[in-house]
Amino acid sequence: MRKIFLLTTEHLENSLWFRDIEDFKVAMNYVALEALKHPKGFILTFSLMSNHVHFVLKGSREKSVDFVNRFKRRYSIYYSRKYGVKEFLRGNGLDVREIPYEDESVERAIAYTLMNCVAAGICTHPSQYPWATGGLFFCPGQGTCIRVKDLSERELKRLMHSECKGLPKDWSLSPDGYIIPSAYVDVKAVEAIFRTPQRMNYFLNSSSKARKRLAIEENLPAFKDQTILAALPDLCMSLFQKKSFQQLTPDEQAEFARQIRFRFSADATQIARVCGMSYADAARLLDSYV
Repeated sequence: MRKIFLLTTEHLENSLWFRDIEDFKVAMNYVALEALKHPKGFILTFSLMSNHVHFVLKGSREKSVDFVNRFKRRYSIYYSRKYGVKEFLRGNGLDVREIPYEDESVERAIAYTLMNCVAAGICTHPSQYPWATGGLFFCPGQGTCIRVKDLSERELKRLMHSECKGLPKDWSLSPDGYIIPSAYVDVKAVEAIFRTPQRMNYFLNSSSKARKRLAIEENLPAFKDQTILAALPDLCMSLFQKKSFQQLTPDEQAEFARQIRFRFSADATQIARVCGMSYADAARLLDSYV
């Protein structure tokens, strides 16, 4: 019996994996491209969050770690080309945990992965989050899609941001332009693990991420990281007639952090991510106004 692993990248404290929707789409396609090197039963579930990613994989430890590292390298190259940041994920650590089959541990690992978006206040159910697999299970259908066989190699390369020879012709893309994960995620295996939608919802609602959401529900971020990030240049120009946070003086940075907290209901952790600084520096800037 193949082993199951939960793999989680280290949370970035002062930057984001995904700055806009296009970054998420590219990453979704890179998961698909790396999945081609493995049997369909290899990927059970995954979730791409703003500053980290989770995968639940079924195979050997060596192949599971290699899969995530290859995905990170591929995405890091794209990120470098787009934003000019070299070796973006070079020092990004990876936590690997073997999940035993007994004691419902597999169910809890999958639920933990899927509930990240809910715990972050992005949505109320994993099925509503497009950059993960929560919408695949016990779902009646995928709706309108674009078939790979109907696209030219040039169109595929443009959408995938990569050479994609060997992409199965029976795979489909969402209307937004990324490979639908049901093509390579073992949906039937996950559904067999949970057996019924009701049982799956039980594990989702009783996961540690669900408990975290309930404990801090009133303090969850009101805006996504990407929404705030997109608004920062205009806010910086409006307040200080400067183009970026890095051009501000220390006093202006403190005021800028305070404005982000006030306008977007952001906490120090979220401010650190969108401004590209450490949590300690973000907290110091905010404390200077207390």
